Amino acid sequence: MPYLPTFIAPMRYTDAEAALRQVRVIYDQQIAHLRGAMQRYVAGETLPGHVRACYPFVRIHTKTVARAILETPEISQLSYGFVAGPGHFETTLTRPELYAHYLLEQFQLLLQNHEVALEIGTSAQPIPIHFSFAESDHIEGTMSAERRMLMRDVFDLPDLAAMDDGIANGTYESRPGEPLPLSLFTAARVDYSLQRLRHYTGTSPEWFQNFVLFTNYQFYIDEFVRLGHAEMANPHSEYIAFVEPGNVVTRRAGLPALDGDELGMPPPRLPQMPAYHLLRADRSGTTMVNIGVGPANAKNITDHVAVLRPHAWIMLGHCAGLRNSQQLGDYVLAHGYVREDHVLDEELPLWVPIPALAEIQKALEQAVKDVTQAVGPDLKRIMRTGTVASTDNRNWELLPANQPQRRFSQSRAIALDMESATIAANGFRFRVPYGTLLCVSDKPLHGEIKLPGMANQFYRDRVDQHLRIGMRAVELLRAEGVSQLHSRKLRSFSEVAFQ
Repeated sequence: MPYLPTFIAPMRYTDAEAALRQVRVIYDQQIAHLRGAMQRYVAGETLPGHVRACYPFVRIHTKTVARAILETPEISQLSYGFVAGPGHFETTLTRPELYAHYLLEQFQLLLQNHEVALEIGTSAQPIPIHFSFAESDHIEGTMSAERRMLMRDVFDLPDLAAMDDGIANGTYESRPGEPLPLSLFTAARVDYSLQRLRHYTGTSPEWFQNFVLFTNYQFYIDEFVRLGHAEMANPHSEYIAFVEPGNVVTRRAGLPALDGDELGMPPPRLPQMPAYHLLRADRSGTTMVNIGVGPANAKNITDHVAVLRPHAWIMLGHCAGLRNSQQLGDYVLAHGYVREDHVLDEELPLWVPIPALAEIQKALEQAVKDVTQAVGPDLKRIMRTGTVASTDNRNWELLPANQPQRRFSQSRAIALDMESATIAANGFRFRVPYGTLLCVSDKPLHGEIKLPGMANQFYRDRVDQHLRIGMRAVELLRAEGVSQLHSRKLRSFSEVAFQ
C-alpha cells in the first residue's frame, strides 16, 4: 500500500490570494511528508509502504468561449490570462513560494476573464523524491550504494514521460475525458529545470531576475561583475543585491544581510554556464549568463530558464561580419535568423518563421542611440539591422566548394554566430520575448581574422559599451511595462492561459 500524507480534498475559490494560500498548504504538506520519510529512510528505518506525495493542481471549468466584459482595458488587451474556449483546464503546480507573484497574477486573470471559481486540490502526479530536497539538503550522499539503489522501490523517481515539452511545442493532444492544459509546463517539468539551473549556473533559481542577458564571452561577465560591485557600493542604487556563483550575496551599501546570505561560498571552479544576478526588489533586475560557445549550450540554458517565465531575454555577443562595408566593432541588430544550428529541428521545424519583436527591437535601437550618442547617418554607420545566421560548425569557413558562403549570401545574412538563432527560436517556442544585438569581432570572408593583440584591444574598447547598451535596453523595456512585452506574435490561436 502507498504511504501517503493525509488527503486534502479539492476546494473552490473566487479569491486569488486564498487560492494561492491553499496551493501552499498542499505543497508544504506533501513536501514535508517526503522529507520526513526520506530522513527515516536514511536513518535505516523500514517505511510502511511505497512513499508517495503529489503536486497540487489548479483547475477551471468554463462553458463559453466568451470572456467576461472587463472595465480594465490593460487586462482585456493582454495576450494571456484566458482559456481558448469552453471545457475543463488544469495544471499541476510547484514551488509556490518561488512563483507566488506569477501564480497570483495568473489566478487573478482567470477569475477576471471567466468569472468562474478556481478549484485547488491534490493531483495524482507524484513528486519525485529528488525534487523535494531543500537547497542545503545532501542527505542522500550519506547512504550506501545498495540503499541508494533501493530508493526506486520506496520513492517515486523522475518520470520523463511527465515532463516533456509537447504543450510548448504544440504537439500535445489530450486523451478523451482528460483536462486541457492551463500552462506550458507541468510541475515536474518545472522542478526538473530548477534542478538543472542550479547545476549549470551555480546559483539558485530564486536569484534569477525577469530580464536575462546571454553572452558567449567571459569578457562581458567580467564587466558585469565590475558593474554589479559598483552598484553595491552606491547606497542610492536602484539595485538591492548582487549574486555570484555559489550564491555569494553582496547587499547594497546600507542594507543589512538577510538570513541565508552567509551560506554562499565561491565554488572551487566555475560551473558550465555561470550566472550573475543584479537584483531589484520586484525581481525586475538583470541576470547575465555566460552560455559559452555553441547552439547546444544555448538551447540547454534557455530550455531551463524558460520555466521561470522571464519578461525578456537578449543575446549580447560577438559575431563574424559578412559584409565588406562593416568594420570591427560595428553592431548588428537581428531582425531575422537563418537557422543552421540544428538543435531545435525536432521541436521547432525550420519552416516556422522567427519574427522580430517590435518592442525589443525598438528598445535595443534606442539603447544604442542613448549609449553611443549616434543619430541619423552616424547610427547607420555603426549599427546595421539585418539577418543573422547561426551555425553549429565553428569552422564553416573550411568546408569545400564555399557551400555555406553561398547559402549565407542567398539569405542576405549580414552576420554569423553560433547561438543567436537558437536563443531567438527557443524564445519563440516558449513564448519568451527575445532579441539579439551582436558586435562584429572579425570578418573571415574578407581576411580580417582575430589576432591576439587585435582581439585584446577590441575587447577592451567594445565590451563595456556593448554591455551598457544591453543594460539600457533592459531599463527601457522595464519602463515600457510588462504587458507590452508579451506579444501576440508569440501566442498560437489555441493557447494555454498562463503567460
